[in-house]
Amino acid sequence: MSARNPGTELDLEWISKVKVNTQAVLKRAQQIQGHKLLKKQWQAAWLLKAVTCIDLTTLSGDDTPSNVHRLCLKAIQPIRVDLLQKMDMHDKGVTTAAVCVYPSRVADAVATLKAANSSLPVASVATGFPAGQTPLETRLQEVRLAVADGATEIDIVINRTLALTGQWKAMYDEITQFREACGHAHMKTILAIGELGTFTNVYKSSLVAMMAGSDFIKTSTGKESVNATYPVAIVMVRAIRDYYLSTGHKVGFKPAGGIRTAQESLVWLSLMKEELGHDWLTPHLFRLGASSLLADIERQIYHHVTGQYAAYHQLPMA
Repeated sequence: MSARNPGTELDLEWISKVKVNTQAVLKRAQQIQGHKLLKKQWQAAWLLKAVTCIDLTTLSGDDTPSNVHRLCLKAIQPIRVDLLQKMDMHDKGVTTAAVCVYPSRVADAVATLKAANSSLPVASVATGFPAGQTPLETRLQEVRLAVADGATEIDIVINRTLALTGQWKAMYDEITQFREACGHAHMKTILAIGELGTFTNVYKSSLVAMMAGSDFIKTSTGKESVNATYPVAIVMVRAIRDYYLSTGHKVGFKPAGGIRTAQESLVWLSLMKEELGHDWLTPHLFRLGASSLLADIERQIYHHVTGQYAAYHQLPMA
């Protein structure tokens, strides 16, 4: 991942001047979606690149040690070995970027990965995920407990009330406390863009999160009615670019929620390449939050190698 974002002082003047041109954002998002996508071996190569950027995620009420165990094994070996061999990629260390689970399942994930001799990071959602409406001390303690159990990445959620009412100083103060509670763990800040109302709020929230020391900004929890969309992504990555030009520090981007097809993952990679450049095309600065995306990518790679489409049962979770 990127070197930890040290954050900057809260610049309320910068935040107050923000205005987003909605029509320009929508037009740019349409352009990105209209690009012709790569074919054949070039597509297969980009799909493997997408796999290495996935935070393979399970955030269900019925999560158990056994399904977390399976998730971890799939993260270590995301594409069937015989398929990778046909592409001469079997010895290139293709894994997902991380596994992402609830705080109560972190210890299970850490134990599985340790037993498998894997250094794959464990990410945990925290801070009253998904609504962020529990008391501040409870949210802070949740971060500390997840870190104590071995999580090296923490996906926090902002308090949307503060963003919607323009309380940017209070939001900054909360996020800096989460940053402190994370210790050496990297912090991804979830904006829950489906609940922020306007592009301007999304941009301002992005800036505040970065100023408070976030290593990544993330679109959604995956539990809102609107999750990762291309227009919102344009707004967030341009905030990342502006922050980089102003401070020299690179902050990562993670779209999450509703990303299910291999085709979509190629659009996301294309968006990152065009808006932020090659530096952001690595798991250090780009993650895809997904639970079912990997299955579709593996099917597409199976088709590339064999010329046939696999039934889902031929490419099981683990």
